[in-house]
Amino acid sequence: MRLATIALFLGIAAPLANAQTGAPASQALLRRYCVGCHNNQLKTAGVTFQGLDLSGVADKAELLERVVRKVKSGQMPPPGLPRPDAAAAAQFVQWLEGALDADAAAHPNPGRPAIHRLNRAEYSNAVRDVFDLDINAGALLPVDDSGYGFDNLGDVLSVSPALLDRYLSVARKISRLAIGDPSIKPVEDAFEPRRSPGHSAPVPPRLETVSDDLPFNSAGGVSVHYYFPLDAEYVLKVNFGDPDNPSKPPPLEVRMPIKAGPRIVGVTFPRESVRPEFLLAGHGPESTPVAVDLRLDGASLKRSTTPGNSRSLPRIANLSIAGPYNVTGPGDTPSRASILVCRPAKPAEETGCARQILAKLARRAYRRPVNDSDLKPLLAFYQQARVKRGFEYGIQKAVEAILVSPDFLFRVEADSPGVHPVSGVELASRLSFFVWSSVPDDELLDLGAAGKLSNPEVFKQQLERMLDDPKSSALVGNFAGQWLFIRNLATVRPDPVIFSDFDESLRWSMQRETELFFESVVRENRSALELLTANYTFLNERLAKHYGIPDIYGSQFRRVALQDPHRGGLLGQASLLTVTSPPNRTSVVQRGKWVLENLLGAPPPPPPADVPPLDATTKGSHELSLRAALEQHRANPACAGCHAAMDPIGFALENYNGIGQWRTKDGGSEIDASGKLPDGTAFSGPAGLRQAMTTSKREEFAATVTGKLLTYALGRGLEFYDQPTVRGILRECGAGDYRMRDLIRAVAMSTPFQMRRSVD
Repeated sequence: MRLATIALFLGIAAPLANAQTGAPASQALLRRYCVGCHNNQLKTAGVTFQGLDLSGVADKAELLERVVRKVKSGQMPPPGLPRPDAAAAAQFVQWLEGALDADAAAHPNPGRPAIHRLNRAEYSNAVRDVFDLDINAGALLPVDDSGYGFDNLGDVLSVSPALLDRYLSVARKISRLAIGDPSIKPVEDAFEPRRSPGHSAPVPPRLETVSDDLPFNSAGGVSVHYYFPLDAEYVLKVNFGDPDNPSKPPPLEVRMPIKAGPRIVGVTFPRESVRPEFLLAGHGPESTPVAVDLRLDGASLKRSTTPGNSRSLPRIANLSIAGPYNVTGPGDTPSRASILVCRPAKPAEETGCARQILAKLARRAYRRPVNDSDLKPLLAFYQQARVKRGFEYGIQKAVEAILVSPDFLFRVEADSPGVHPVSGVELASRLSFFVWSSVPDDELLDLGAAGKLSNPEVFKQQLERMLDDPKSSALVGNFAGQWLFIRNLATVRPDPVIFSDFDESLRWSMQRETELFFESVVRENRSALELLTANYTFLNERLAKHYGIPDIYGSQFRRVALQDPHRGGLLGQASLLTVTSPPNRTSVVQRGKWVLENLLGAPPPPPPADVPPLDATTKGSHELSLRAALEQHRANPACAGCHAAMDPIGFALENYNGIGQWRTKDGGSEIDASGKLPDGTAFSGPAGLRQAMTTSKREEFAATVTGKLLTYALGRGLEFYDQPTVRGILRECGAGDYRMRDLIRAVAMSTPFQMRRSVD
């Protein structure tokens, strides 16, 4: 295909048509505004444009992509130095992007992801989907490293001898649970409600539950999803402990037979057992009897009355589960039903049945068709163990072998010369780990093995099916959870004296709001811009009270139309405002940096080692307002470059305190929330910042969302040769206002996702 035809297809014919005049004009702009710093003598930032020939861009693409990014974001030329006017800068960027995109279309470079070890989330989901065993197996493994903001990048998923030992240990535990090994010894697991350390001050009781697993009429409580390994007796016990209440309630305990499999164990304080004045007024008799209900899968097992006090419900120290005792059998669990697809009636049938079981499991676990060379070692493990303890023990040891096989733990793609499409089963895996963070299901794997995913219509149909599946919630937990930092909520510890209103119920509610909000934008294929502009959110009573929004009752979340102009979109959600704040105050710098990096794709460079802290540049004056102190800090030339971009954005969010509540004053001073973006766009407050980001910075925001999705989908950091793909996706999806499903589909159908490059 000729270059002009490719350019016309990509919508970049105009820049190419002006190539003869564009290159000289662009070189003239570089000479006038850039060569003064970026010349052979100074080489500022290691870059020189002196003698640069723009008539061809192929061998200069890496450098020129940096130029595009800096000029387009307004970072270059630096503030204070002569700049081209907006029209000239835009024309320069447009021409340069067109030239780079045309060259990329003629010479595609999809990159080559590294060998990819399953991260903890992928490992958990793969165990769930291959063996029908939902036990969060990844929690038994060490925390993964991350890069470019995500923990699913092949380059950072290293392997060590200690990790291999852990895989062996975890595989043994999973295989015993999956088959129901009758030799499992009794253990006691204790689950503690999370709470901020040192939070010993009396806290008024909440009127909602902290889990949707608990009854609607609960005044509080905790629940845990637990896998009972065998049909046996178990001891369930609730221990109470409250340092503020010397009258410690006795434990609530029950021993009973429980069928094997996944169950929900909970303890609640039924709302009807607590007197209204105790709940609402926070005062009453020093001793107030309160009912405590121990439950299994929603059914009450035992109820007891315990003493309370005038300020709080009895505090749960832990919920413990001990067993199994008096085992009666392996039970009829989902995992056994999924694994044991045949049951031999006589010894002569055992080997054939084992082959059938292991062929099915290995195909799903290895994510490809299997042959005799795959099954031979698994059958050897089966035969060796079967001699010792029978058929099911043989299957158990073969399952253990599958779990430590490199074919299960690693995603490895075959190489062919040059640039080439990935195979059908490799494409199925790429798609399933992108959308589900898990292995392909049978339908997707069948289509991949048959080569049918190369048909764009079939591929689109599968992607839509997968996005509609509940397993696509992995995009919320793993993609959005890391991109938007909401995973970090689990570790934040707001100061309990300054932010006494913060508790575990609020923490959970903050996170759930953002998860439901992001999920709704994806499922309803709404514009990515609605992540900033939406006039709705998802609230329960606890979070609504935190925001000062009336008439929302109960623990269940529901979609709420917002009338408050201070809320709406990510910038008004307490989860993001809390994770970007230190424990005892707000941080203009942290919030500004977060917006630049995660929403505008313009991360500031790390501060030089010799930059003084804020107190040093303000000479220790405590009479200055925060804005005045930071202005003095920016007077230091070493500080000015980064803070000029970060601080105005952070000040726009200063009306939110450290846990996202609205305020008009800070320390008695009126908050000034006005500022300017690096390109000079003025705004005031979160509404003004939101408006600026969806008008003058609209494309930058869409490009950031696209780049984050592409990074997560590919499992590698983006390189300069990926930028034409990002721009192509923006052109394709721009007419539809960058709808989220459209962006996801365009990423999945892009050249880097569908192809790979061989070793150079």
